[in-house]
Amino acid sequence: MHDLHSERMSGSETRAASGLALVFAFRMLGMFMVLPVLATYGQDLAGATPALIGLAIGAYGLTQAVLQIPFGVISDRVGRLPVIYIGLLIFAAGAALAANADSIWGVIAGRVLQGAGAISAAVMALLSDLTREQHRTKAMAMIGMSIGVSFAVAMVVGPLLTRAFGLSGLFWATAIMALVGMLVIAVMVPRAAHPLHHRESEVARQALLPTLKHPDLLRLDFGILALHAILMASFVALPLALVENGGLPKEEHWWVYLTALLVGFFGMVPFIIYGEKKRQMKRVLTGAVAVLCACELFFWQFGNSLRTLVFGAIVFFTAFNLLEASLPSLISKVAPAGGKGTAMGVYSTSQFLGAAVGGILGGWMFQHGGLSTVFVGCAVLCAIWLAIAVTMREPPYVTSLRLPLSAAAVADTGLVARLLASPGVADAVVVAEEAAIYIKVDTEQLDRTSLERLVDPAPERAEA
Repeated sequence: MHDLHSERMSGSETRAASGLALVFAFRMLGMFMVLPVLATYGQDLAGATPALIGLAIGAYGLTQAVLQIPFGVISDRVGRLPVIYIGLLIFAAGAALAANADSIWGVIAGRVLQGAGAISAAVMALLSDLTREQHRTKAMAMIGMSIGVSFAVAMVVGPLLTRAFGLSGLFWATAIMALVGMLVIAVMVPRAAHPLHHRESEVARQALLPTLKHPDLLRLDFGILALHAILMASFVALPLALVENGGLPKEEHWWVYLTALLVGFFGMVPFIIYGEKKRQMKRVLTGAVAVLCACELFFWQFGNSLRTLVFGAIVFFTAFNLLEASLPSLISKVAPAGGKGTAMGVYSTSQFLGAAVGGILGGWMFQHGGLSTVFVGCAVLCAIWLAIAVTMREPPYVTSLRLPLSAAAVADTGLVARLLASPGVADAVVVAEEAAIYIKVDTEQLDRTSLERLVDPAPERAEA
């Protein structure tokens, strides 16, 4: 039988995946570049208080959280491209508004508008329209990597750009990036023949309630909310600690973030490999949360010199990168068959909500109690997360498959029961309107050939 995994991605699939990964990267750069600089440079804006600077840091998360899922649903109706173009235009308009602002309220308004260009769901749906089943995970991984790289680049480039061109120059750069993103879509990304309805990459209304009631998914949603709240709150305090306690001028902060992110990136890799190979992802997750908690307490007690702050930042980013990389893969494992798109939609919403909560609370805590209150507040949130994380079950080590079905197979009422009885199949659901079946399988136990024969035994079965 023809092996579905032997083919390479076609030229148009590679162009689609790299083009959309670039669009994501430009947008994320625009979101994150202000993180390391707003707490220090934002003090020069009219009306700035620590609480309002915190609000400016997290404000984009509010509109992003509210509009993320609706934009995805609208893209099913009117098409992916109009939603993506409009979202990038809104994002650019928000950046331009912030660039022209001379008060903190103008920057907050710009950040709120930036967040309103919530195109993540529409981009993911377009990626599904443009890639075949067997290459979709690879294409999604390219986007995941682009987000990670853009975060790292933003932490370093943000301070360098602001040093050269000021805060307004930084916002103009993010506006230009959004426009370059539109150009990439126009030039690089192929056109989809028609939108595919695909439950692994979009929110399905029928799956929303079960997702919101799923205890292990909710634990992971709380996890990403807490992680991004801790990140945003820490960035209200950390740049100020580097200036006040470390004596490092704000123009020099880029090398601290570059060191921390590089070491942190390589530091997390062995833990990811260990967790997946030994099937110990719960231990890796809870360990990383405990390290994050210890890190915040370390900043509170010992963050009074440049050396200790840099050391703390390196450990912080190792734990942060590890959690940021492992949480989405845990969502994929835990989500029921055919529910991954919905689970990821709720997860993204939680992530943006966390960013908003963290920025707002971090600024408020700093205004009322200084640096130590922010670090202690972050440690308390970590401790709550740890208490929730230790109660989760070890996730199932499964992969999602989607196989097309013939009309006869769709009508076969005993198909799911037969599949669940075969070794390696953990979950299965037939979606009649897609003429497809979603299956969760343990690849170590699965016989792919007999699985495909079970799904559609006809000898002339069309290849997926």
